[in-house]
Amino acid sequence: MTRQFPHRHAGHCESGTVSALLRDRGLDLSEPMVFGIGGGVFFVYIPYVKMGGIPLIAYRGAPGSIIKLCFKRLGITTRRLRFRDEDKGMTALDGLLESGESIGLRTSVFWLPYFPPEMRFQFNAHHLVAYGKEGNDYLLSDPVFEFPVKCPSDDLKRCRFSKGLFAPKGFLFYPAQMPRNVDLKAAVRQGIRFTCSRMLGFIPFLGVRGIRFLARHIKKWPDKYGREKALVNVGSVVRMQEEIGTGGGGFRFMYTAFLQEAHKLLGVNAIGEAADMMSDTGDKWREFAVLGAKACKGRETCDDVFDELSKQMRALADREEKIFTLLKATV
Repeated sequence: MTRQFPHRHAGHCESGTVSALLRDRGLDLSEPMVFGIGGGVFFVYIPYVKMGGIPLIAYRGAPGSIIKLCFKRLGITTRRLRFRDEDKGMTALDGLLESGESIGLRTSVFWLPYFPPEMRFQFNAHHLVAYGKEGNDYLLSDPVFEFPVKCPSDDLKRCRFSKGLFAPKGFLFYPAQMPRNVDLKAAVRQGIRFTCSRMLGFIPFLGVRGIRFLARHIKKWPDKYGREKALVNVGSVVRMQEEIGTGGGGFRFMYTAFLQEAHKLLGVNAIGEAADMMSDTGDKWREFAVLGAKACKGRETCDDVFDELSKQMRALADREEKIFTLLKATV
């Protein structure tokens, strides 16, 4: 008989996968709670590092950081494995599934056959849960889909051992030992303090300083690259914000939900105030994305769209600085 898995649709693959693994083991934490404890919100702009000729931009921490930090702060012992040999990697997964474990996997979106062709792209850090096997098909709980899915063995092997940036190398992980009592309040405080430290740090291309750094560069892009290449760069900023997974704007709304839960849990009014401010900031990120998208399509309504985009991004940096300064002084 196929075992039932407590699948839920999620907004982001990594936080959704961690939430699902914990739920299957009796600890029902929401995806925003996992995201916040794991310090999911961040900002990175490194113009010296190029991906496809476009400066590196990210609105969250490195893939795998939420997994590592969330489990650590909850006091959960985690087993993580990578494999050089593909067959050994698949055999190890089969053995764990036969023992009744649900297992987190890192895969390539491009080779997952249940993804519609128009949604596939070269990204080697898509996380999901394997919870069983029927014949040659693996039973998967992919958090970005509404229902559980099946994946043939050969396809899953290809996904787990794809090449390129963030090559998964058969990476799998699962909670090996759950604590008797989880100190959720302490984990929430640690997650907030960690995020405040990173967002308010002194490195010029990270956190709030990184947002201001990008704002200055956007204004200079037309003179530096020409209008056409400058618009390509703007398109990349918007794409990373709104189309890759949950995106930057979506991450701000998820962090809002986390702060709302943290407010109820800790009873600190300033956290509720910060949640309201973060929700408004998410709206402002979306307004920035709309203007950027219009510019890419030649539909902007202002005389100097790059100057306006720069102003909006500076305002976003000011907003986020106020939010995390408030949280840092409170938690």
